[in-house]
Amino acid sequence: MDLAGELASTRSAAQVVTVEAATAASTSGTMQLWQRTARCWREAGGPWQVHLGFAGVSAHHHEGDGTTPEGAFGIGPVMYGIEANPGVRFGYHLLVCGDWWDEDPTSAGYNTLQHVTCGTKPPFGGSSEALWRSTRAYAHFALVEYNVDPAVPGRGSAIFIHRDLGHPTHGCISLPPDELVTLIRWLSPAAHPLVVIGTVSTIRSY
Repeated sequence: MDLAGELASTRSAAQVVTVEAATAASTSGTMQLWQRTARCWREAGGPWQVHLGFAGVSAHHHEGDGTTPEGAFGIGPVMYGIEANPGVRFGYHLLVCGDWWDEDPTSAGYNTLQHVTCGTKPPFGGSSEALWRSTRAYAHFALVEYNVDPAVPGRGSAIFIHRDLGHPTHGCISLPPDELVTLIRWLSPAAHPLVVIGTVSTIRSY
């Protein structure tokens, strides 16, 4: 049976992205895309090799631990990038100077995009990222809806699917540029897509 059909629940999703690691310590894994037609799932893309967090994957991810969180998560309503919109069906935000991702657990804007005047220091700290400066990794990226609405302080932030740089990430999922563009063009808000992340032994429980 297709992996998407073996998951514990796909909710209302008609699109599923599975990210499967061999073990909890794995820093790479396999991504596959699945499309539901009537009651059946069919492969829609992949398998593609991806990089994961430098500390592997975890069902107990927290801020700064270097793991990619396990579980089933939506895709944020807006995609982002330093480069022009490649034709996504979600909203698209072209990153500019002053666009930060707030990764400060003490901040009211924790785990959201925050814009400050270009050249000024943001009022939040932690490991917050100056997104517009990461010209390679953040050419395009999608937000994995981990720890959102509400964001629990310290549980983790900035879990993205972004362009691969050839090495493990700090918790994101990264893949080569051609595959990344194929993925974000394929994803449709009308299909309520899910990203399901886990190991060979755990992914079917999500």
